[in-house]
Amino acid sequence: MIDALEAGIRVYLDHLKAERGLSPHTVAAYTRDLERYAAYLRRRGIGEPLGVTPAAVAGFPVELVQAGMAPASVGRMTVAVRGLHQFWAAEGTTTANPAQNVAPAAPGRRLPKALTIDEVGRLIAAAGGIEASSSADELCDRTLVEVLYGTGARVSEVLALNVDDATRLLADESQGLRLLGKGGKERVVPVGRFAREALDVWLVRGRPRLAPLAVRATPALFLNARGERLSRQSAFNRIGALAAKAGLSQDISPHTLRHSYATHLLDGGADIRVVQELLGHASVATTQVYTLVTVDHLREVYRSAHPRAL
Repeated sequence: MIDALEAGIRVYLDHLKAERGLSPHTVAAYTRDLERYAAYLRRRGIGEPLGVTPAAVAGFPVELVQAGMAPASVGRMTVAVRGLHQFWAAEGTTTANPAQNVAPAAPGRRLPKALTIDEVGRLIAAAGGIEASSSADELCDRTLVEVLYGTGARVSEVLALNVDDATRLLADESQGLRLLGKGGKERVVPVGRFAREALDVWLVRGRPRLAPLAVRATPALFLNARGERLSRQSAFNRIGALAAKAGLSQDISPHTLRHSYATHLLDGGADIRVVQELLGHASVATTQVYTLVTVDHLREVYRSAHPRAL
């Protein structure tokens, strides 16, 4: 039997899914954060929304810090708690918002990790070629890397693609790839020759080998060994395995390729507003973090190339 606290949280999560249109991945993250918050409140003897006080809310991030949680995670959880209490107050579940004056801690600014162009080449080489002798797994890996790096898409956006999305792209070279981003926002991104070639070979020689293995037919573009839509975790595992094979860092993920895409565009002279649109960022402020990476790159080039730099 659920208590009033859990019931109130469920209503908020339903609101995030149905009315705000957040992705299942984001809602799952909110669910984990608020379950931890609810457990914290229950340890303090609070089992309903009306029993939450400002002191109780303020004590939650303190407990997280004492438990050794990273500042960024503490900040994320605090934002989730603030959103919950704001919703409860607006809906009349509570008469006031006890989290109103609890500000999330400002996380330290962390530069996104980006591969060099040479490292991207090594990762692609580790995935294998697109020859007739390539296995279905090799073709899947190669195509996944080419599409992630060639479009800068989020891994969730790529894994949500269907066969029809790829066939429309390949049928007309002037067409871009339609991606469904955060909040259901759609954007179209250009796709280069290498990613197009990999997609073509995957559709012709790779995917047909896996599709018959599925219990029921699926329109998914990327399939796993059982013929089912490739999962987010599988994509992370595949990229991590390729990185290890290429002799690169173990913490390389699909998102690393997104960072590399943005950084290499800016290094090549792309306008930051264009990069913002390509990445699907709602604000250019989110994209500006990549300019810090390119400044570091310029500094390194200056130090190595200018005779009076050292």
